[in-house]
Amino acid sequence: MADEYNALEGRAAKTGKEIGRYEREARIPVPYTRRYLAQVFGVDIGMLDRAVAVSKGRQGGDKAAETVPAQPVVPSRSGAMSAADAAMSADFARFIAQRNADEFVVEQLEADVARLARAYVSHPLMELYIEIKRLRDGAFELLRGRQHPRQTADLYVAASRLCGLSAHVCLDLGDYDSAATHARTARACAEAVGHEGMLAWVRAVESLIAYWTGRYEQAARLAQAGRHHRAPGSIGARLASLEARALAVAGDRVGAVDALADAERSREAMPGHDEVPGIFAFPAAKQFAYAGTSHLAVGGREHVQQAIVSADSAIRLYRSAEDDDQSVGDLFAAHVDLARGHLLLGDLDGTEAMLGFVLESPPERMSASIVRRLTALGRELGGPQYGGAAQAAHLRERLQHTAVLAASPAAHSPELPT
Repeated sequence: MADEYNALEGRAAKTGKEIGRYEREARIPVPYTRRYLAQVFGVDIGMLDRAVAVSKGRQGGDKAAETVPAQPVVPSRSGAMSAADAAMSADFARFIAQRNADEFVVEQLEADVARLARAYVSHPLMELYIEIKRLRDGAFELLRGRQHPRQTADLYVAASRLCGLSAHVCLDLGDYDSAATHARTARACAEAVGHEGMLAWVRAVESLIAYWTGRYEQAARLAQAGRHHRAPGSIGARLASLEARALAVAGDRVGAVDALADAERSREAMPGHDEVPGIFAFPAAKQFAYAGTSHLAVGGREHVQQAIVSADSAIRLYRSAEDDDQSVGDLFAAHVDLARGHLLLGDLDGTEAMLGFVLESPPERMSASIVRRLTALGRELGGPQYGGAAQAAHLRERLQHTAVLAASPAAHSPELPT
């Protein structure tokens, strides 16, 4: 370092006193000299250029100011290091300020999710899925950018819900593989921020997927796994109801009845309220609809009669709710369960009356699960116990015709959400 300093004096400053003049601002180093000063003192030449500008400003001002002792413009090596360190802090502050999502963007996204979640249960599916996909992809893009940690957490929850909606779209269209993929992504987003409510809800969706692909025992286990999460709202009643239905179809009558009792207890002791309405909530009407299906699967006259009471309660509660909260899918399911209950009790007139609501509805409003229910009921009407009765045969034809229309590609958009 001494050699460099001496070289600088010899080539640029001529005498040792020249450095002192620079320090006192008695003389301003020219650009050629500043480059050597920057090299010797290990500072950025831009810092010296800015200091020169300040010095020139002072010299052009009030001459009285020249009597004030000037501060050295060339910092010490330690001063240069601390200045560079401070610059790094300033750069990081600017990084923090450069966000692609603020609280208003997140708030609007959450409002859109809540609106879609509520509309999902009562509006035609194809009216919603394009917007669900657009918002979901937008949430992914925001998460790839930068935002405040609190907003990042909120974005992960919104992305989880939008993936959950995408999973439900695929589930209702009968694309179970795609539904499972969306559900896994929804679970990954929820796990990223430890959101217990969404982790439990995603297990409910995965249980549904397993149920409608014939894996009833796995559906029950997934519902049980979801119940381990400590989540507020109605999710406990939902998971217990799913478990009950899966166990009933799997032939575990005792387990199904116990799970139905658990669902009722969860409803009575429901901790808090659901954060988001619609598809993310589990109203009492939906619980009655699930109970009706479970009682029918358990079988026996007593449970069939209880199924009729439960399905009728579900319809009554949905009919008294606001239009946006009337789940078309659950109304279809409850009417089909009512029809089957009357059929099991030997009441063909009651069966036909209960199916009227479904058979007179637009086929495009029917999900894949409703189509499967109608198909199963049609097969049941062809059983030998009905002796080829004309009424049973006619009703069976109507069911088959409706199921074919609802399952046809023309009933839904050919493009599925991905």
